[in-house]
Amino acid sequence: MPRLIQEIDKIKNRTGELATLIEENLQRAVKSLLEKDAEAARLVVRLDKEEIDRLEILLEEECLRVMALYHPVAGDLRFLVTVLKINGDLERIGDLAAKIADKVLQIAEMDTDVYDTAGMMVPEMFKSMYEKTMGMLKSTMDAFHNEDTDLAYRVCLTDDEVDTDKRAIREELEEIIAHNPAQHVYLAKLLGVARSLERIADHCTNICEDIIYMAQGKIVRHKLG
Repeated sequence: MPRLIQEIDKIKNRTGELATLIEENLQRAVKSLLEKDAEAARLVVRLDKEEIDRLEILLEEECLRVMALYHPVAGDLRFLVTVLKINGDLERIGDLAAKIADKVLQIAEMDTDVYDTAGMMVPEMFKSMYEKTMGMLKSTMDAFHNEDTDLAYRVCLTDDEVDTDKRAIREELEEIIAHNPAQHVYLAKLLGVARSLERIADHCTNICEDIIYMAQGKIVRHKLG
């Protein structure tokens, strides 16, 4: 069914376009945190509302249209069902990037003395966690485009490392707060950033589980780890 194949290729490319926008916005969000750049943070929020949400809706509509018109079966049906599920996880990752940017905007309104005193700790604390999370997102989409189940399994295993980084950040922030309560509000916002990165990693794991289902017809939720 050549027309169906063309439609599926179009949807696959559209999914890649959405993922690229989200990757770029996540990079922009974390950079705005590290560089204390409120303007960049505002751009993240705007792009999420104007571009990412629009493309997410468009992708869902295209999947439903193809399913209604062509009545796909077997692998083609699994692909479309998987994209619908992936689309939701990608949209939530976009929302979490915007949430990080919102934390940056909240921090920008705080007392600068507290921010500058505590701000020196930000890059080192978040670098490892951010790099692993971004690596998971990129590998997730590579696994999707190449139907690479081995890579999808590896991404799922990386989630534990991100969880470990988040726990370490939380413990360090709590220790700092115990010794300097004046930094509580600022550091609590940083902990919110760590939570968002952890949730992004969780969504990458969800997507990889769906990729395995798409490629192998195997449901592996609750079986990995």
